[in-house]
Order: sequence, then structure tokens, then C-alpha cells
Amino acid sequence: MITRSPIDVQTTPLQDPVSPGTRKPAWQRQLAGAIRDPRVLCERLRLSDAWLPGAETGHALFEIRVPEAYLARIRPGDPHDPLLRQVLPLNAEMHQSPGYTLDPLNEATHTPRRGLIHKYHGRVLLIASPTCAVNCRYCFRRHFPYAENAPSRAQWQDTLDYLRKDTSIREAILSGGDPLAANDRQLAWLVEQLGAISHFKRLRIHTRLPVVIPDRVDPKLLGWLGRTRLQKVVVLHINHPNEVDNAVIKACTRLKEAGATLLNQSVLLHGINDSAPVLIALSERLFEAGILPYYLHVLDPVQGAAHFDVSDEEARGLMEALRERLPGFLMPRLVREVPGKSAKTPL
Repeated sequence: MITRSPIDVQTTPLQDPVSPGTRKPAWQRQLAGAIRDPRVLCERLRLSDAWLPGAETGHALFEIRVPEAYLARIRPGDPHDPLLRQVLPLNAEMHQSPGYTLDPLNEATHTPRRGLIHKYHGRVLLIASPTCAVNCRYCFRRHFPYAENAPSRAQWQDTLDYLRKDTSIREAILSGGDPLAANDRQLAWLVEQLGAISHFKRLRIHTRLPVVIPDRVDPKLLGWLGRTRLQKVVVLHINHPNEVDNAVIKACTRLKEAGATLLNQSVLLHGINDSAPVLIALSERLFEAGILPYYLHVLDPVQGAAHFDVSDEEARGLMEALRERLPGFLMPRLVREVPGKSAKTPL
């Protein structure tokens, strides 16, 4: 079965085209220039031809997307590089594993408006962009119906009316895709609208863009982020210490200077970060970048990603090893998201 990749949806009301004759910002040029061909990825990284059939098979299910800034951190010639394994499709993605589904978190039943997911008390999630800068092979939304959740401007107004009426909501979470793949002008409009809702207190942005394209944290982004009255939390997604280079640290510094609290959530992934030394190094590296570890998620059972699974027993053992080596403030919380539960489930 061929499924639609998030990047098949090219334009939404939060991704309007740049005017003719206007030069795109550096981050948009890098986004547009990301590798989207499995053969090119294998050639650039000097991988054996043996990896190409699996890459092409997986690519047909969920398209490859790897920006140059991220590619530069991957070791050429090493098919087991932990960053490469997050983005390289494999034949294993074809396997139909029991319990692995297209919608592992049952989000379809919690979508009262287009682009709005309301599962937990006091907070809502807005699909601000269908696009990601990098397509992670374990993504729990790799089968998400983005085309059905791309609101027009009028539909965004309907969503905002919904948010104004529910005074129990305190926090808006911008997600996607990756919300920072959207146009800054449109993001500024949306954040301004959210800030005008009196009962809203916080703006949370879940993003991988400052990690995979650090140039995304530019003056325009910092402008609208710095102007909002809402308390700002940026939750990054970093799974391995090798993802944090100096450019990422500088981007994080700029976000902090704009008043954002920086947190990180990782996914526990077989063959990538399922070892105590790697997770310890990750927490230490995050703190060097001004980021606090937040969650360590066990894998969401999305179809095509079963080969990344780590057992609960092994996950708990890793956490015990971390407790022996790390201070409490560098300990992520090991959790699972269970559909229907009122919050994340600690393990």
C-alpha cells in the first residue's frame, strides 16, 4: 500500500508562496534543497548498493527527506550511523507487525476541527504545517491524513472560535509535520491570534527544524516569538548526541534569548540510542546546549516502524543505569502514550 507522505501536501494557509522576485530565506532554500531521492542519499553517503533496494522500497511508502545540514553530521560509508538510521528507509518497513497501525494514538477520534487535536485537558494541538524538514522513519504520523487537516483561513477562524469558547484551555501546542516549516508571516498571525485569547497562558512549539536546519532560527522567527505575551516553550526532538553540533547550540541560544524555555523529547530506538552510554551522553550534550531532558518515549506502534522497538524491560533497565550516573535534572521521564488515557503513562 502506498501512503501519502506529509511532504506531498505542498501549500496550506500557513505556507503561502513567496512573492515573485523575493529571495527566499536561507532556511527555506535548504528545506527546498533537501535530498528526496534514495539513490542520491546512498551515493552521497557512499553506501553499498546493497542498501538501495530497501531504501527505494521504504521511500515508496514514506518519502525520504534529508536536508544538507543534517546530512553533514552523518558519517559517510557507515550504514549503522545513528543519524542515518533515523532517515534511511529499509525493507523492514514493509513488514506487517501485529499491533502496529496507521493511527497508533487514535488521533482521528480527537479532531473536533480541521487541524485541531484535543486529547488532554487544558491544552490543544494545532497542525500548523504538514511538512517536516526531515522524514524520520519511526514517525507516528507517517500515515497522518494531512490533506484533510490543512485548514483554510476561514477554517482557522472556526478553530479559533472553538478555542475562545473553551475557557479550560490554557496552552496551545503548535505541531505538524513541523510547525516551523510554515511561513513566518502566517505563523506570526496565528500566534498573535492565540495570544489574544485571554485564558491562554502558554505557547508550546514541538519542532525538529532548529536541529536539522539551524538557520531556521532567524530574525523573523525570533521577532514573532519574542513579541507574544504567552509563555514560550520550545520542545525539540533530539535522539542522539551527534545531532547537536555548534550550529544547533547557537540556534538554541537564540531561542533562549527570545524568552523560550527549551525542553527535549526523544524516542527510544533500537540500534540508535538504546544504550546507557548514548543516553547519558545525550543528556549531557543537551544541557550544554541549554536544553533540559523532558520525555524519553517508547516507540509508538506505527505501521512500518516495528524494527525500532525496544522492550519495556530493556527500557526500564536503561533508566536504572541512567539514575546511577546522572543528576535528577538530567533524567528524562520514560513514558508511553496510550490512546484514551488522560496523560502520558510513566513506565
